[in-house]
Amino acid sequence: MKSYKSFRLFNEKMSFLMDKKAMIVIFILFLVTSLVFVISTGVGEMNINPLSVLQVFIGGGTESDRLIIQSFRLPRIIVALLVGMGLAVAGGILQGMIRNPLASPDILGITGGATVAVVGFLAIFSDKNHSLTVSINWLPVSAFIGATVVALLVYSLAWKNGVPPIRLVLIGIGVMALMKALTTMMMILGPVYQASQANLWITGSVSTSTWNNIAVLAPWTILFLLIAFLYARNINLQELGDDLATGLGGHVQKQRFTLLMISTALIGGSTAFAGGIGFVGLMAPHMARRLVGSSFGVLLPTSALLGGILVMVADLIGRTLFSPLEIPAGVFTASIGAPYFIYLLYKTRNS
Repeated sequence: MKSYKSFRLFNEKMSFLMDKKAMIVIFILFLVTSLVFVISTGVGEMNINPLSVLQVFIGGGTESDRLIIQSFRLPRIIVALLVGMGLAVAGGILQGMIRNPLASPDILGITGGATVAVVGFLAIFSDKNHSLTVSINWLPVSAFIGATVVALLVYSLAWKNGVPPIRLVLIGIGVMALMKALTTMMMILGPVYQASQANLWITGSVSTSTWNNIAVLAPWTILFLLIAFLYARNINLQELGDDLATGLGGHVQKQRFTLLMISTALIGGSTAFAGGIGFVGLMAPHMARRLVGSSFGVLLPTSALLGGILVMVADLIGRTLFSPLEIPAGVFTASIGAPYFIYLLYKTRNS
């Protein structure tokens, strides 16, 4: 009887048929995402009404509207959307894989690895005239390499006849502290201008986004989002626990490593082009879970839309609230995320 109940629970978690509520929620979030996208495109130092924005989208509009929207606003808004989706889905994967509601890219040190790589890049390839000696296009590559190296390091150190989730978290927290120490040391030893540039990147911003960034980020993010959605059934399996998942025929360690690499790819791509925007990977999956439940077949797409909305809104506030000053989007995600993290700690204190 116990085995039958476990098997029934497994089947319930593996269901990919969206119920009516989940479909309605996802459709509404899609509409909200589209609305935020249009509003964000039209709002700035020069406001453009939504109808004019839509005209530009379909190839019309005035020359000045096309210039402002296509050259200055659309690149950063599209990057904000893609980055938010990538970080949110990566956070959802990590929370399900580790079976810990507090898991996020920041906690495991993966974002920290990207940060160290970027600060190191600025330190090594800057000359005395405050100029880079190599193309800035290599900066995203260094961020992705840093995230991947740290993810593999955490996984290797956590290995002990497999990788228990709690061991992965503890090792990740230790590596995160080490990455922060290395970042601080390089910023102190480096020149002042480098520390200022590195601080902006660490905070997280999409202000320097270009169409070239999108040409790289869009296919990368879309590819791994699709892989994550197709692989969602294995996250449901991981949530059942190692013993039960193995008993039901799951290759737990192989799946865990694959899920870690998928989340690292999404984190690496996002941090490479937007810096260390924090707490999105923590908040979005929790919000999604409240809306559609814990089945990852619907939770990941919902998280993706919520993450995109969070980063687009944060960027919109950052470039308009204190105009003409511009505040990095990461400041606003952190101002929301830090209290939310404390709330989660309080809520799970007896768990």
